[in-house]
Amino acid sequence: MSENCLIFTSHRGERVTEYRIGQLYMISKHSHEQSDRGEGVEVVQNEPYEDPNHGNGQLTEKRVYLNSKLPSWARAVVPKIFYVTEKAWNYYPYTITALQCSFLPKFSIHIETKYEDNKGSNDSIFDKEAKDLEREVCFIDIASDEIPERYYKESEDPKYFKSQKTGRGQLKEGWRETHQPIMCSYKLVTVKFEVWGLQTRVEQFVHKVVRDILLIGHRQAFAWVDEWYDMTMDDVREYEKNMHEKTNIKVCNQHSSTVDEIESHATART
Repeated sequence: MSENCLIFTSHRGERVTEYRIGQLYMISKHSHEQSDRGEGVEVVQNEPYEDPNHGNGQLTEKRVYLNSKLPSWARAVVPKIFYVTEKAWNYYPYTITALQCSFLPKFSIHIETKYEDNKGSNDSIFDKEAKDLEREVCFIDIASDEIPERYYKESEDPKYFKSQKTGRGQLKEGWRETHQPIMCSYKLVTVKFEVWGLQTRVEQFVHKVVRDILLIGHRQAFAWVDEWYDMTMDDVREYEKNMHEKTNIKVCNQHSSTVDEIESHATART
C-alpha cells in the first residue's frame, strides 16, 4: 500500500472536496503532456456510471501505449506495439482502478484509493479490503522524495513553488508535521504477474513505476494549483473533455491500423 499526503486549503470547505478538481485537472493535463508520437494515453470511454453499492460515479476506460518507456529486459519479451487497458470507477472520495495488458492475461494491477482530511494517520483504512494480504506501507512525500531525473522541473518542485492565488508553498523539510490544513490520498496497490521466472522482478518493477507516477502526478497537482483553483466541477469536466480529444489525436492516428492486430495476438496467446 502506498500512502500519499498532500497539502490543500479549500475555499469550498474541505481539502478532499477541493482536491477532486485538482486531481481531474492534473490527470488530463499530465496525460496530454506524456502522449506523443503514437505513445501515451487514449481515452476510449468517459461517462457517468451508477453502482448499486457506491452510488453515482464516473467510468473511464483508457488505452496506455508505452513500449519505449519499458526497460530493455521487458522490451525483449513484449511485442513492438502493445497497450495496457485501464478502467477507473470514480466514486469520489473512493475510486477503483484496474489495469490489464493487451497480450498478458496473467498480468494485472488493482488500485483502490480513499481520501481523508488527515496527514496519513489512519492505519486501518484498508483493513477490510486487505485483511488477508501481506502489505508494505509506503509514505510518499511530494516535497522530499526523489523523482526520475528526466521528469524533474524546477517549476513543479514543491520545495520552490509558491502559489500566487493561495499562498501555498514552499514546502520545506518537515512540512507534513507543521502545515495545516492537510489531506492524504491512501492507495492500496495489488500487482499480479503469474509467470514463472519473471514474477518477482516484474511485480517489483511495477510497484516502483506506480509509486513514481503517483509522486510525479501529485507534485504537478500541487504546482498547477493556480491553474485549477478557481474551477468548478463543470469547468474541469469541460477541460477534461477538450484535453481528451487533443490527446487522442496525438496517440490514436499512430495505432488505428495496429489495435486489431494486438487484440488478435492477445486472443491467440490466450
